[in-house]
Amino acid sequence: MLGIGSSVLEKRAAVEAAGLQAPMFEVDPLWPKPLPNHWLLGMTIGVSVDGQDHIWIIHRQGSLERGELHATTNPPIAQCCAAAPPVLEFDQAGNLIGHWGGPGKGYDWPSSNHGITVDYKGNVWIGGNGRGAQGGGDETQVAGGGSFNDNMVLKFTQDGTFLMQIGHPNKSKGSNDVENLRLPAKTFIDKATNEVYVADGYGNHRVIVYDAETGTYKRHWGAYGHKPEDTDLGAYNPDAPPAQQFRNPVHCTELSNDRLLYVCDRANDRIQVFKTDGTFVKEAFIEKRTLGSGSAWDIAFSKDPQQTYIYLADGENDRVHIILRDTLQVLTTFGEGGRQPGEFYGVHSIATDSKGNIFTTETYHGQRVQKFVYKGLGPVTKEDQGALWPKGKK
Repeated sequence: MLGIGSSVLEKRAAVEAAGLQAPMFEVDPLWPKPLPNHWLLGMTIGVSVDGQDHIWIIHRQGSLERGELHATTNPPIAQCCAAAPPVLEFDQAGNLIGHWGGPGKGYDWPSSNHGITVDYKGNVWIGGNGRGAQGGGDETQVAGGGSFNDNMVLKFTQDGTFLMQIGHPNKSKGSNDVENLRLPAKTFIDKATNEVYVADGYGNHRVIVYDAETGTYKRHWGAYGHKPEDTDLGAYNPDAPPAQQFRNPVHCTELSNDRLLYVCDRANDRIQVFKTDGTFVKEAFIEKRTLGSGSAWDIAFSKDPQQTYIYLADGENDRVHIILRDTLQVLTTFGEGGRQPGEFYGVHSIATDSKGNIFTTETYHGQRVQKFVYKGLGPVTKEDQGALWPKGKK
């Protein structure tokens, strides 16, 4: 035990001696307020903040267990509970102020929705990663093997009015098919060019770009800017040379103010950085020995004009890493595996509001959204901060 304690003290001394500073946070254990109508969240697999600082999340109704839905049987078994609508909008105080989502006329709602982005015009983009036949359609065997049906992204207004669909269920021909996606994870919309960047995805191995108004194809690329391939890479090996293609899933794309595109290559435990034309710039491995679902799940930037820091959601290790953006150095992490406020179980998605607060959502049985209040910059005293319980609380 003495040896372990000495090691911890030595690491802390080294961190303090470096004189590093990082954003500091505390969890708000009372945000959001309870949902109405006995509603429950299922796997919560997307979060975005709009121009009004409203927080949007998306969850999977079908991931709730039968015993949680006793209010929906005929006749009802009990007063509680029912699945909340898939798309939920909260104000800064945590009040639920909007909700919608599900199948409708003119579009193919995902069999398993995934990711939500509110763009600079206020439009809402949704992806999906459902597998198997959908809505009477036949399963299609695609390049690389397997059956995939959520081969599209959807665009809506904030009240849920359908605007556009890119791609078609069951139609993907693989990572160089420019008409269809294959289990797209997340989007980013570039205000300067009105282009949508798609992290594509759970089936394909690429970033693909479309016109955000018309859906016209622009360009696509794989890891290191290569032409993407659908060759099976086998199991991830942290001691092997870096994979020359993205593994599934390609889980996020985020464009910085200085026009660098950050891509989450989740199961390869890395972030790759590109120019907007697909030119490779640099990469960094985060918790490189992480197996399973990988460490690079989702990215948000700090709200200073330089976007000095990256916040990386790591759902396998149940942490958020705070990273210096220019060097991709991990400064500190927060979070711990668990179900209490400030802990995580499958932290999946992350976003920031204009005040610098962080919002996270959790998949699997985590099934929630959490708020972490920005407390300003402070000295880095720990490599791993654990659960960020409010100061003075016991």
